[in-house]
Amino acid sequence: MGEEAEGSGGLGPPKPRPIRWVRWLIWGLLFGFLGLIGGGLYRAQAGQLSHGAAPDFTLNLFNGGTFRLADQRGKVVIVDFWASWCIPCRQEARLLEALWQEYRNRGVVFVGVDYADSEDEARGFLEEFGVTYPNGPDLGTRISQAYRMRGVPEKFLIDRSGQIRAVLIGPQGEAEYRRIIEALLQE
Repeated sequence: MGEEAEGSGGLGPPKPRPIRWVRWLIWGLLFGFLGLIGGGLYRAQAGQLSHGAAPDFTLNLFNGGTFRLADQRGKVVIVDFWASWCIPCRQEARLLEALWQEYRNRGVVFVGVDYADSEDEARGFLEEFGVTYPNGPDLGTRISQAYRMRGVPEKFLIDRSGQIRAVLIGPQGEAEYRRIIEALLQE
């Protein structure tokens, strides 16, 4: 009996060693997780797009059609990122619709990109405020990521050649929209 206790150190049977692939799996998951965090931090530090070529996108619209930014070359485009739960978006919804009605026949296109919203809530918002310009959901937030959007509402004003010329964060007054749109139309 003394020999058994002495051979096992008195601690019972030896513990099995972990399987080698489990360790590799744990390390792989850890490094993958750290990579995701690092990528997110890099994108956050890259900052919002404020100039240069506007990233092209195709948006599936709530009315069943599609909107492709590249098809709008030669026109001034206002890309409006919004959400039904966004209070400032509600404050300027009627103004944006009025500007769309005024400028649509002068070569200005408005498009709404609904961010992180349910389809029912988004459709209710559009109906409540009588919004008629093209709108669709940013499924998977691919468009907002391409524009490095920080929050809603944000508007990207794009010139006739497809270059971002202004970024408006938060609700704006009518005079500010008119000033930029008129300047872009004069070019």
